[in-house]
Amino acid sequence: MAKNSKWQDEYWLLLMQLYLQKPTGIKPMYSKAMVDLSLELHIAPQQLFNKMCQIANLETPRIEHIWEVYGQNPRKLKRAVNLLREMWGFNNALEFYEGVETIESFEKEFKPIADDTTLTPMMLVLILDEYFRLTPITMVPETPEVQALAKMMKLKPQEVVDVMEAFQHCDPYLNRKDEMKGNLVLACQQVWRRFGNSEPQELASYAEQLKDYFEH
Repeated sequence: MAKNSKWQDEYWLLLMQLYLQKPTGIKPMYSKAMVDLSLELHIAPQQLFNKMCQIANLETPRIEHIWEVYGQNPRKLKRAVNLLREMWGFNNALEFYEGVETIESFEKEFKPIADDTTLTPMMLVLILDEYFRLTPITMVPETPEVQALAKMMKLKPQEVVDVMEAFQHCDPYLNRKDEMKGNLVLACQQVWRRFGNSEPQELASYAEQLKDYFEH
């Protein structure tokens, strides 16, 4: 769900708390902590990343003031953040957003494609990036690249292979005649439509950023 709302000043506190987490500084756009905060605030990671850069540069008087009050006092900042979450109902998101019109957007990228799997669209993006680096004969659980990718995402190698097989059904160059149905192939088709015909560098760059999510 993505809430139709604008940035609120109170969000600076949550973003500053993340900025001050060791190692102090700007966090990768798709680090798990950044994504988790994005999902909590319903604000895309790119927007939070840009805001965090503003914190690093103390770009506005408002940010300078917040930094003066909380920058050297993490315990005070933690109390303020905890109070905000209690006030805004962040511990009960369903109630907090009850009656609010919501629109699915970037959050779909990080949600499972079905109830019976942990696979998410962003994981499919990573697998598609690797798909273009392999040949069909090497898309097997024994291939080191498959094993490394599975280990990073905490999947079984066979799960990665299953996704690659679904992508084979999307690949017009392979022209596979056998049919494949289900949520997996539908999700792979959506990812393929986004990246299958784009420049390889675009997919590779995005996949490289997404890897930050698993480095925690």
